[in-house]
Amino acid sequence: MEYQLKQIDKFKFLEEGEGEPLLLLHGLFGALSNFTYLVEHFRKTHKVIVPILPLFELDIFHTTVHGLEKHVHKFIEMRGYDNIHLLGNSLGGHVALVHILKHPEKIKTLTLTGSSGLFENGMGDSYPKRGDYEYIRKKAELTFYDPAMATKELVDEVFEITNNRLKVIKIIALAKSAIRSNLGEELSQIQQPTLLIWGNNDTITPPFVGKEFNKLIPNSELHFIDKCGHAPMMEVPDAFNKILESFLFKIKQSAAQLR
Repeated sequence: MEYQLKQIDKFKFLEEGEGEPLLLLHGLFGALSNFTYLVEHFRKTHKVIVPILPLFELDIFHTTVHGLEKHVHKFIEMRGYDNIHLLGNSLGGHVALVHILKHPEKIKTLTLTGSSGLFENGMGDSYPKRGDYEYIRKKAELTFYDPAMATKELVDEVFEITNNRLKVIKIIALAKSAIRSNLGEELSQIQQPTLLIWGNNDTITPPFVGKEFNKLIPNSELHFIDKCGHAPMMEVPDAFNKILESFLFKIKQSAAQLR
């Protein structure tokens, strides 16, 4: 399914469907393609929104998790969204966490999948020599349980990014910012119902990270998916959508009972 991106001022985003906003935040090497199945499924019941995070557009001082959160906050204000179901994968989960801690008032639920914010294995200790396609392919394969998920198109995309010196500097800046911005002590402040969906075979934010989030976020529930790596919504979309759908339905039911 081909979606049209909208652009208003400096904000590029996708907006599909009607209903309560379901706002999706992608990770460091992610974009719209990561959420294809999710958008297709939930646009029937929700207004699904994917802001494109300015990973490479911010100046180097603002190329941080907090810099990305500011962008998301301004975007939400500009669009006037409320009662938002906020979902983030990987670095996008980290940005979602910073946002809900700073601006909880418009967020109804939080969903994290393979989120950074506590612990993550980055690109590895040795940053690749520029131009090492094979290295990039192997790293991309590590994102998934099934290496075949790292298609040539996806590897080419990552390879193009890592071959651009300025983009590499910004990726390193974001990765370092994610490591520095450990949210462990603040997570107990999150009041919203929180859903954690983790791949049992995630090597980047391993299963113990999901368990730790579950322990630290008061109103949270954790679901593991077998034979699944760091991007469950891409690798096992049906299982992912089912868990998310049932969580959102439960929240809707309990809200209706309170009325």
